[in-house]
Amino acid sequence: MKIIDLFAGCGGLSIGFTKAGFEIVKAVEFDKMIAQTYINNHPNVSVIIDDIKNIDVSKVFSEGDADVIIGGPPCQGFSMAGSRIRNGFIDDPRNYLFKHYFNIVKTVKPKVFLMENVKGIATMQNGDIFKEIIKNFSDTELLNGDKYNIFHTVIKSRDYGVPQNRERMIIIGVLNSEFNGQEIFKLVKNKILKTNKHFFDNVSVWDAISNLSDIMPNETGVIENPNAISTYQKYLSNHKIELHNHIATNHSKVATDRMKQISQGENFTKLEEDIKSVHSGSYGRLEKSGYAPTVTTRFDTPSGGKFIHPVHNRTITPREAARLQSFPDEYIFHGTKSSVCKQIGNAVPPKCSYFLAEVVNTILENKYKME
Repeated sequence: MKIIDLFAGCGGLSIGFTKAGFEIVKAVEFDKMIAQTYINNHPNVSVIIDDIKNIDVSKVFSEGDADVIIGGPPCQGFSMAGSRIRNGFIDDPRNYLFKHYFNIVKTVKPKVFLMENVKGIATMQNGDIFKEIIKNFSDTELLNGDKYNIFHTVIKSRDYGVPQNRERMIIIGVLNSEFNGQEIFKLVKNKILKTNKHFFDNVSVWDAISNLSDIMPNETGVIENPNAISTYQKYLSNHKIELHNHIATNHSKVATDRMKQISQGENFTKLEEDIKSVHSGSYGRLEKSGYAPTVTTRFDTPSGGKFIHPVHNRTITPREAARLQSFPDEYIFHGTKSSVCKQIGNAVPPKCSYFLAEVVNTILENKYKME
């Protein structure tokens, strides 16, 4: 089964679908640096580095190019939408990201599409945006007589054996076929448990990062590959000699002194000073036995949220963040520090994407039976 990955990022969705046996034939990513990470980790995929607007207009894709289209248009395309409807789309230029995603689905006509987005998309603009997305994919007039039957649900990463409280909206559309999404989710869970009984186990922060040694700032980020201790570490481990991207942020003395005052589970409210941060979890220290919050693009910054290491007086490294996101240890992130943080923070956890890929597999199997 062939896949096109739109808004591919560094490849979080692609990892899971590849693991589930799909072939990623093309991926689209606008950011050149992020695309390089994707290319280096997916050498057999044709990666298009361009604005999706240009790709839509230039007719890069044709009907039948893929069986499945996956991807998550960035939520900025929805966040400030107006209420006027024009040509089937909410009339706001920032919606072009979704609009062009829709146009490519319309052109290729995959059997299934899967869209990932922020949980809040369901309530933005009083739910009008979300309703419009569902309506467009179900409109036979917009799709030349076809329609996608839609199932949507919010998934919690921790329910899929990821040590993180990340929640995301998943929208699945199946071309001209009814399907029971909730039932298929149950079937897939049972299927995975037959081959990996620990897949859905609760995983703590310490289960994820305990075997990664402390490291000083300004080092290369390359360390000797540590022995896996926990079941989760074994799931992500590889047999390579080295592990990459384990490099610490060089914090100021002021920031380090603040971190020394924070215990596990505490944050800036324990400091006897006025911390100016828009984030309620600013200067938060992770708890060994707990889950991480949603890993964001600012996990290297103490004021960015609850991202201080449980034991050491520093924020988590990119490799530690990748562990909390369930990236395989063999995955190497390329680019500047800020780009790597962006890549990891914006990604779909690969364990979640693997589960979703098996959901799509099951839908396709059932679809063929129905046909």
